[in-house]
Amino acid sequence: MTTGARRRMGVEERREQLIAVALDLFSHRSPEDVSIDEIAEAAGISRPLVYHYFPGKQQLYEAALRRAAEELTTRFVEPHEGPLGARLLRVMERYFDFVEEHGRGFSALMRGGPAAGSSRTSAMIDGVRQAAFEQILAHLDIAQPAPRLELVVRSWISLAETTALLWLDGQRIPRAELERQLVHDFAALAAVSAAYDERMAEVVRRILADEPADGMFAELVERLAVRCGPLRFASADF
Repeated sequence: MTTGARRRMGVEERREQLIAVALDLFSHRSPEDVSIDEIAEAAGISRPLVYHYFPGKQQLYEAALRRAAEELTTRFVEPHEGPLGARLLRVMERYFDFVEEHGRGFSALMRGGPAAGSSRTSAMIDGVRQAAFEQILAHLDIAQPAPRLELVVRSWISLAETTALLWLDGQRIPRAELERQLVHDFAALAAVSAAYDERMAEVVRRILADEPADGMFAELVERLAVRCGPLRFASADF
């Protein structure tokens, strides 16, 4: 009987394999609970060989975080076609795909995990947020945002991150509802800012001009009408 010889991996190929294995393990369990021995076993190599490619678990963990950050960044890339509301919904669907696939890894990335406070980890997180910020501005066709628009976009990205982290803790709200709600949150943040600033008002007018009657932002108005009815104040109806 003949047996196939195990193919010898090159240095970069082995490093890539270890990063993929570690990312998978970190996605399902806290990094602190994953040992080098488990990583080695999952990769089909010895513990000393893991140390040959990475000085320690911290370095392997950071490499896995970097890979997660790169993958998460791609979830914000969306063709600039069609209404903004529909584009944002597709982005949120892919974003939550990542969150669901890499639950603990996502949490570790955004909260810093055992590398909390390190400059490298902070730079990874900031890189994801900055990439998302630039993608949203590109959808708005704005290169240099005014202060209020920057506040709206960065606040929305922070809200999406916080929402995803809270959703992971028990998934008490249906995922699809949160995806749509976050798109509506963007519209609400923009609308409130438009009440204070003419440049933001112009941005909102441009967004709404391209939205269909059955689009995401029209859905928000319909939902408000169903849930709240006519808005009434002490001396006037709206």
